[in-house]
Amino acid sequence: METLKKYLKLYFIDAMGAMALGLFASLLIGTIFKAIGMIPHLEFMATIGGYAQAMAGPAMAAAIAYSLKAHPLVMFSAAAVGYAANTLGAAGGPLAVFIIAIIAVEAGMLVSKKTKIDIVVTPFVTIFVGGVLSILLAPHIGTLVNYISKLISWAALQAPLVTGIVVSVVIGICLTLPISSAAICASLGLTGSILVENASEGLAIAGAAAVAGCCAQMVGFAVISFRENRWSGLLSQGIGTSMLQMPNIIRHPQIWIAPTLASAITGPLAVCVFDLKMYGAAINSGMGTCGMLGPIGMILGWISPENGYPYEVTPLNWIGLVLVCFILPAVLSLIFNEILRKIGLVKDGYMKLDT
Repeated sequence: METLKKYLKLYFIDAMGAMALGLFASLLIGTIFKAIGMIPHLEFMATIGGYAQAMAGPAMAAAIAYSLKAHPLVMFSAAAVGYAANTLGAAGGPLAVFIIAIIAVEAGMLVSKKTKIDIVVTPFVTIFVGGVLSILLAPHIGTLVNYISKLISWAALQAPLVTGIVVSVVIGICLTLPISSAAICASLGLTGSILVENASEGLAIAGAAAVAGCCAQMVGFAVISFRENRWSGLLSQGIGTSMLQMPNIIRHPQIWIAPTLASAITGPLAVCVFDLKMYGAAINSGMGTCGMLGPIGMILGWISPENGYPYEVTPLNWIGLVLVCFILPAVLSLIFNEILRKIGLVKDGYMKLDT
C-alpha cells in the first residue's frame, strides 16, 4: 500500500504538477507575449510568443522528467519525446505527453549510467521508447480526448445549468487538490478558441464554468480563513493557491464545504446568467485567480482577434466576470462558512496555515 501511494504521488501529483509548470513556461507565457504583441510597434512580441507556444510539448516532457529526478541525458532526451507525443496526440497532446513521457523517462533511467557509452545508449532508449509509443498511442489518446471533449461540449449545450454546476465544482476541487486543474483543462481543451483543435462553443461554456469554480475555491478560502491567516494568507491563497489548505482539509474536511457550495452557484451563474465563454488558452480555465490568470485568460479570449471570439463583449459580460471571479465567491463563502460556524462544524483555528 505504501509503495502504491508513493507512485500515485510521484506520477499524479509531482509529475502532473510539473507538467503544468511546463505548460506555464511555454503555452501560457506565449499567450501573454502574443497579447502584448497586439500593441502597435510591439508585434515582435507575438512572434516570440509563437515560438514559446510551439515548445509546449518539449517543455512539458522536460518538466515531467525533472519531477521524476531523471538524469540529465534522460531529461534532455525527453524534450524530443514531448514534441512527438504532443504533435501526434493532437487534441489530446498534453495527456499524451503526460503518459508517454513518464514511460519514456522511466525506460531511460533503467539504462542511464549503466554502460560505457551512456551518451549514446541513454538518449537512444529514451527517444526510441517515447517515439514508438507516440506513434502507436498518441493518436488514440487524442481520439479518446476528442470524444470526451465532444461529450462535455454536447452536455454544456444541452444542459448548461447542470454542466455549469458539475464542471465548476469538479475543476474547482481539482485546483485545491494536489493535482493540476490547469493541466486537466489543457488536456480536455476547455476553450472555444479557434487556435485549439476541436474547440467549440460547448467547451467555451465549460471553460467559463471551470474559471468560476477555480476562483470560488481560491477567493473563498482566502476570505473565510482571513481571521486565522490575515493578509499574508489572503494573498497566498487568493493569488497563489488554495492547495495550501490541503493539510487542514485532511484534518477538518468540513472547511471545504463553503467554497465548494460557492462554486456550485457561481459556475451556473457564469454560463446561464452572465453568458461567459472562455476563448482564451484552455490552460487558463484551470488557473482561477492564481496570478489572475483565469480572468486574464477570459479577457484575452475576448480581445485577441486570433482567438475567434464570435460575439460582442457586453457590459453584462464584464460585470459577470468581476462578480463570479471575485465578489460572489467571497460573499457566498463567507455566508456558508458563518452558517457552518454557528452549527459548530467549523471552529477557530481549523484553517490556520502552517508557517
